[in-house]
Amino acid sequence: MTPQLLFWIPAALRFLLFMAVIGVVWFFFGSTEALAAALIGMSWMVFIQLRNLFRLSNWLDNPGDIRLPDGWGAWTDIFARLYRMRRDDEKNQLELSEWLARFRQAMSLLPDGVVIMDDVLFLEWCNPAAQQHLGLQLERDKGMRVTNLVRNPAFIDYIILGRYDQPLTLTFKDRKLVMQIIPFENRRQILVTHDATDAARIEMMRRDFIANASHELRTPLTVINGFLEIALAQPQLDAVTRTAHLKLMTEQGHRMQNLIGDMLTLTRLESVDYPMRAERVRMPELLEGILEEAQALSAGQHHFTLEVDGPDLSGSIDELRSAFSNLVTNAIRYTPTGGSIGMRWEAHSAGPRFVVSDTGIGIGPEHISRLTERFYRVDKSRSRETQGTGLGLAIVRHVLLRHKGTMSIESVPEQGSVFTVTFPVSAIANEFTPLPELD
Repeated sequence: MTPQLLFWIPAALRFLLFMAVIGVVWFFFGSTEALAAALIGMSWMVFIQLRNLFRLSNWLDNPGDIRLPDGWGAWTDIFARLYRMRRDDEKNQLELSEWLARFRQAMSLLPDGVVIMDDVLFLEWCNPAAQQHLGLQLERDKGMRVTNLVRNPAFIDYIILGRYDQPLTLTFKDRKLVMQIIPFENRRQILVTHDATDAARIEMMRRDFIANASHELRTPLTVINGFLEIALAQPQLDAVTRTAHLKLMTEQGHRMQNLIGDMLTLTRLESVDYPMRAERVRMPELLEGILEEAQALSAGQHHFTLEVDGPDLSGSIDELRSAFSNLVTNAIRYTPTGGSIGMRWEAHSAGPRFVVSDTGIGIGPEHISRLTERFYRVDKSRSRETQGTGLGLAIVRHVLLRHKGTMSIESVPEQGSVFTVTFPVSAIANEFTPLPELD
């Protein structure tokens, strides 16, 4: 049955019932009484219609505050349909609110900035990443023109030219940002920002690393090739000269071998393909082995002390041996003959720590912050004389990152240095930490 019939059939039945009642009154009481009854009935029906129209008008003015009225006759169906429409609308509004909350939560978690603007660049909404990238505050800046908030000539030119098919790269507030405007709808635009500062820094480090590695390898290769050319040009070299040349070539070969080994170690420490395999590190055995190696490297030129009064660690034995050995080796290289080098493993309230102290040449304060950079040397000539690769402290830094450790450096020129490596309390080995496999 069509909606029209559903409306008109009940209305016709009600009209016929009304006329039947008027006919009964006419039959029993006469025409005058019937006419009066008809007038009263019509007035009552008009009053009911006006009353329902008034209630409907009030409800339409305040649909959320006033309860939907009950009707009579055709109004019953009208009010019932309005109630269903209102219930569906509330349901849709709730779903939209949930989706909007999810959208804003998702946008808030994005690492890239998102700024929603109208067609004349007035700020409507932005996520926390955009606030951090551009220095915005949504509560303060909402409704303001974005070009007044982001004062950068390159950004203004980008807006004026309107070439939004290509992103814009600029430096803003000490950050390297990649921006792009994406028009959507008829009266809105999205500004997307990406912080490329770390990527640019990594790219610069990569270029510097390649340049430094090439420079470090070029010197020993030049020496080796030079002596080989001399040997080819003068095959009848005397034994003393030939022995001296071979000795220098061997030293340069070992230098290249050490450099390549350290570079491979750094690559492995940085790679996600080599996760750390934690095991119990017996610190007394580890440090005694490092002491023996240090004494062999020193060849009796330095005085060593070792104090072990700390717990075992949970970590990688090979990585910790490499880090500790690099610290001790650096102390040997930069401590003159007759100096003292101390090693101490101790428990501390902040966590167990390894301390290497020496009476060497010391380090100027301007160098300390850069010591863990690759190929950075305080004294380049001395480092090359002692076969240093310039990667030792960089290896130490990466090992500590994998073990959640920290390093502090105290040094006084011409008096000595103290390197302190601290591990978190959580790094202490417990009874459930697996023991290393025996060879």
